[in-house]
Amino acid sequence: MTHPLLDLAPLGAARFAAIEDRVARLLSTEQDVVITQGEALLPLEGCIRGAAQPGTTALNVITGPYGQTFGDWLRDCGATVIDLAVPFHTAVTAAQVREAFAEHPEIDFVSLVHAEAATGNTNPVAEIGEVVREHGALFMLDAVASVGAEPLLPDAWGVDLCVIGAQKAMGGPAGVSAVSVSSRAWARMAANPRAPRRSYLSLLDWKERWIDGGRKALLHAPAQLEMLALEACVERIEAEGLDAVMARHATAAAATRAGVLALGGGLEPYVYEAGDAAPVATTLRTPAGVDASDLVTRALAADPALPLAAGGGALAGEMIRVNHYGPDATRGAVHASVAALGAALAESGGSVDSVDLEAGRRAVTDVWAET
Repeated sequence: MTHPLLDLAPLGAARFAAIEDRVARLLSTEQDVVITQGEALLPLEGCIRGAAQPGTTALNVITGPYGQTFGDWLRDCGATVIDLAVPFHTAVTAAQVREAFAEHPEIDFVSLVHAEAATGNTNPVAEIGEVVREHGALFMLDAVASVGAEPLLPDAWGVDLCVIGAQKAMGGPAGVSAVSVSSRAWARMAANPRAPRRSYLSLLDWKERWIDGGRKALLHAPAQLEMLALEACVERIEAEGLDAVMARHATAAAATRAGVLALGGGLEPYVYEAGDAAPVATTLRTPAGVDASDLVTRALAADPALPLAAGGGALAGEMIRVNHYGPDATRGAVHASVAALGAALAESGGSVDSVDLEAGRRAVTDVWAET
């Protein structure tokens, strides 16, 4: 018996290259785009291990947990790492990056996360990229959460290594990712004797055996289902229009923020300034005495499909994430999430009068109507 998910025609080099081209158009990039056969941590680690070595001085910006991971990888490569950490309720500024270069002019590599879905902030990459270009450093950007949710222009912003994943705003699978690579980044990796070669982490293998070979022969059998799913989600974005997809995410974020503020009950946005908040996900701080994990459990009891989660690690007790990305960047998902959180909050021991479900509903509706 045939099965549509199992009995598939082989995915050849031409189809693989065509999907890479569509991803490149999504990023408005003329750089080489390599699709990597794994979750985005694969190319992120590959970028760092390909570009960093003893003698590298890296500015590692930390606005969430992934920045901490990048610092660990950089140190493991022998790089000197200067961590620029800011509170997770805000964003880093170009002025802070400029100050870091003034104090450490030897910086030649910068790693940054665009949007932090885990903490709900987003960073001003265009302004930061201008500073990085002025100093000639190589610029690596984790845009896994931001792609599809907000503007992402690696060429215009001077990003040398831009990693994306399909599983958030793109609404696609988690098992495939991509990276755009500038000529400067290729040169840096080629000159690094410690860069991975003949390895799953090796971007140089793709450059030398795939790109330089005219994209005629794949390095290994592609993850076929994931590749087809990536192609499908790019097609869906193209059909809706990238601007419309980004506008939908921005509206979902604004409506969630407005709905929670109107709801009351002590629940409030975790990221203080709306301008620092990521459109891909909204993080919330629970009132004193209310455990975030317990509140999420109560909210999900009525509808387990809601895009709600408690924060990770040390934030599990105080942070809630509303993951309004991809198919959940809709008015219905935001309405349901705000209502479920309000009902759970009212049941958690606080005063019912302090939670205004109708006000929360109206605020969400009003934001959607305005846009």
